[in-house]
Amino acid sequence: MCAMSDRCVAHIDMDAFYVSVELRRRPELRGQPVIVAGPGARSVVTTASYEARRFGVGSAMPTSRARRLCPEGVFLTPDFEYYRAASAEVMRIIRRAVATVEAVGLDEAYLELSAVTEPVGLMQRLVAEILSSTGLRASVGIGPNKLVAKVASDAEKPAGFVVLSREQACARFARSSCRLIPGIGEKTALRLEALGVRTLEQLAGVQRGELERGFTARTAAHLQALARFEHAGEVTEQRRVVSESRERTFDRDVSDATVLARILAGQVSELCAALERQGRAGRTVAIKVRLDDFSTHTRARTLRCAVSAERDVGPVAQALLEGFAAPRPVRLLGVRVAGLVSADAREEPRQLSLSL
Repeated sequence: MCAMSDRCVAHIDMDAFYVSVELRRRPELRGQPVIVAGPGARSVVTTASYEARRFGVGSAMPTSRARRLCPEGVFLTPDFEYYRAASAEVMRIIRRAVATVEAVGLDEAYLELSAVTEPVGLMQRLVAEILSSTGLRASVGIGPNKLVAKVASDAEKPAGFVVLSREQACARFARSSCRLIPGIGEKTALRLEALGVRTLEQLAGVQRGELERGFTARTAAHLQALARFEHAGEVTEQRRVVSESRERTFDRDVSDATVLARILAGQVSELCAALERQGRAGRTVAIKVRLDDFSTHTRARTLRCAVSAERDVGPVAQALLEGFAAPRPVRLLGVRVAGLVSADAREEPRQLSLSL
């Protein structure tokens, strides 16, 4: 499956990363149900220890529900600067061992191993080195493409190590829900269920015409390819999305435009301070607004040159917020700067573009 002439990709995923990093500086909490979550009434769980997961606590769950499910849990406020530093430690170790690494967020990465003679042995040594150097555990999946590797790394967490061919993945996960596949979300799964398709085996084998009753021909073909674990995506060192953002979900909905403007100003200040520390700047400034009916709206503007200073980002963000003129109370507000480059590599494009 991973011979020299074949494609071979690994996916490494740090186990309960934020909690594990917290336990390095709070070892007395080991073995307890630890939950990293925001402090607000409307905050959500970032991640939970495996002890907490036994109570039904999971990522993206409202913190209030997590407290009901696990009243004895230890709740910690996220410290993303600390997590970024820990992630940098891990990624340095990975990049010393592998030439092409595609980092995905702070806690996972794809590794191109097609030219490696013994990829399994390499990954075993790499996981051991990460553990001995950082105290952090990881799960690994190895396969002929990114999709097989990703699903394999999730299959036996924590500390899993799964090697699968495409055919083995099809057999092992045949009766799994279609939602097992990254990119098949809840809405798509519900549309598939309406067509009588619930498992990956059913999705792979259903007549294309049946799928096209609920999807376009192109989407139907794509879904069936995913169900057969076919994926042609390359491992690339360049991240597809390069941005920095700050957002906040309010304990109570906010209707006052002056209050919203003040909150946005604070977010801009925090965001720009981070960009200045990182030495990065971006050309696209965007805001995100979620209303009390849970509808989410974004507005963005692309500038002539990359910016990072509060004096440049702030007026653009405020203008976008004023232009949106929220028609209902606001539940969440955020700001983002995208298209990030090194502050020393700023370029001025030929014309201004605006996206809404």
